Amino acid sequence: VAADEGILHASGSGVPPVTKDYCIIYNSNWVSLPKTLDNATFRTLENLTSTVLCSSAEVPSGLMKDKAVVVMRGNCTFLEKARIAQSLGAKMLLIASKSRLSGISDNKTDFEDVTLPIALIRYNDIVDMQLVLGNEVNVTLYSPPLPEFDYSMVVIFLIAVFTVALGGYWSGVAELENLKAVASPGERETRWKKEENVTFTPVTVIFFVVICCVMLVLLYFFYKWLVYVIISVFCLASAMSLYNCLAALIGEIPFGQCRITCSNKTIEVRLIFLAIFCIGAAVVWAVFRNEDRWAWILQDILGVAFCLNFIKTLKMPNFKSCVILLGLLLLYDVFFVFITPFITKNGASIMVEVAAGPFGNSEKLPVVIRVPRLEHSASTLCDLPFSLLGFGDIIVPGLLVAYCRRFDVQTRSSSIYYISCTIAYAVGMVLTFIVLALMKMGQPALLYLVPCTLITSSIIAWRRKEMKKFWKGSSYQV
Repeated sequence: VAADEGILHASGSGVPPVTKDYCIIYNSNWVSLPKTLDNATFRTLENLTSTVLCSSAEVPSGLMKDKAVVVMRGNCTFLEKARIAQSLGAKMLLIASKSRLSGISDNKTDFEDVTLPIALIRYNDIVDMQLVLGNEVNVTLYSPPLPEFDYSMVVIFLIAVFTVALGGYWSGVAELENLKAVASPGERETRWKKEENVTFTPVTVIFFVVICCVMLVLLYFFYKWLVYVIISVFCLASAMSLYNCLAALIGEIPFGQCRITCSNKTIEVRLIFLAIFCIGAAVVWAVFRNEDRWAWILQDILGVAFCLNFIKTLKMPNFKSCVILLGLLLLYDVFFVFITPFITKNGASIMVEVAAGPFGNSEKLPVVIRVPRLEHSASTLCDLPFSLLGFGDIIVPGLLVAYCRRFDVQTRSSSIYYISCTIAYAVGMVLTFIVLALMKMGQPALLYLVPCTLITSSIIAWRRKEMKKFWKGSSYQV
């Protein structure tokens, strides 16, 4: 027996009337709801959440006649509530639930004599309805078809490709500056030591993937505690990343370089103000992170800065390490999205559950780019009102793009590797969105991004007869 998502459209009694939509769960085998509000019949809502409606004696005679009635869930079946409401003249039955909304199921034959629409609604939405629309509310039900494509994906695509392209380019600029540095033995040794601290070897790649697996499992089981640890780490890391990104831009401005001296160290005044600004941005996001109207913009800005700084700072020494990292994380992504539903008790993907906040948790992990869905649908109200893309789907392919850019700089190959890998990443993102639209379920983006980027980079290296050098790295062998 299937459960379907629908919309309760509520209208207040003011002039002009204030309207608001709420999520409902209904069963299409019992009742068919209209797809639009055209010619919709509105019913006056009677709030009876003080009762569970398991007996007709709980409600005064005539109170329900020709009205939409909302009662509390519990103590008896939906069928019993529906028959009582129908016998008392109600035209619509809403059942308020304080727990997470679940599917409405029962034998279809038992409901053949029930003609009024039955829907499950969140109790918090009934409370919100009274606060926003007042006590006199008219409601109707409808279920618009799910849109095939949401334009928020275009915004996600642009953010992802921009971040990967800019991160790779920035890494190439840093590599070029290193090659132009004075080649004295002391400076060279200092630079190599600095690079070794941010270089992934095959061993550290495997260790990193193991840590990712352990952390994801811990988040699934101990989400309500660890989510605040992740939020704290994100605030610190994103503030530092935003500072590094903006400091690189400010460093190109030739004026305003006033300095102050403290403890035999000099620092530019503008960098002090920049640090205060970046810390303030992270703190503002932390305080208002659950404000869906605008906090997502600040989270995306901090997230893009975090990804850019990560791609620029962490260097892959050769294509071999890139293949190991991307291959292992591809298996990690596929396992936790497609395989774990066969293991978990509720049949849900661990990856999707953690990304969305398992068990209805209101706190969300700030490790995703979020863009509000632009197409109106029941799914927007009931499930996720945002389209999501994990930082890993930007950073992991971005590390390969950055390696391609540095290899271009080292071999003076006119950016052929960098441009080709960036285009391959964009093609992989488009392929991800196509599969997402066809399958109507969350996709492990690395399943499409990793083959696109690795195969493209390999073909370019093979055609240019540089595969051996590309595989083992260039300047890192000196």
